Amino acid sequence: MINTINRAIAKRREELAENDKGFTLIELLVVVLIIGILAAIAIPAFLSQREGAWRSQIESDINSARIAAETFATGKNGSFTGIEGTYNSSSAATTALPAKGYKVTDGVTVVATVADGGKSFTLVGTNSNLGADKKITYDSSTGKTVPTGF
Repeated sequence: MINTINRAIAKRREELAENDKGFTLIELLVVVLIIGILAAIAIPAFLSQREGAWRSQIESDINSARIAAETFATGKNGSFTGIEGTYNSSSAATTALPAKGYKVTDGVTVVATVADGGKSFTLVGTNSNLGADKKITYDSSTGKTVPTGF
């Protein structure tokens, strides 16, 4: 009877060994290594995309503020006097540019200055996520938008 039990146990061990499925330690380490390499490639690309999105927010706000400033000037005989100021999410909604449809994006600050006796203006936009050294400037006298620090 003990021989029968021993044979049954031995047979069962052979069956288990044949159906032994799973990953070895080396296979698992290779998978972890591949995931690490993919992450090392993807994370910098993702961070670069975020910076591009923040820059696009500034560009969009500068363009919207420019249109609002030009709309403001049409009601003031072409004078931009009155749009001066800092526009961000905490600025009053009744100031010149928001009253003409400009909506500030969270994190973006646009500073408007008037020059040449009210005949031209400059808009300087920054995003709090990028830092103060990265900004975009629009000058109405040249009609150009110039990025700085990117």
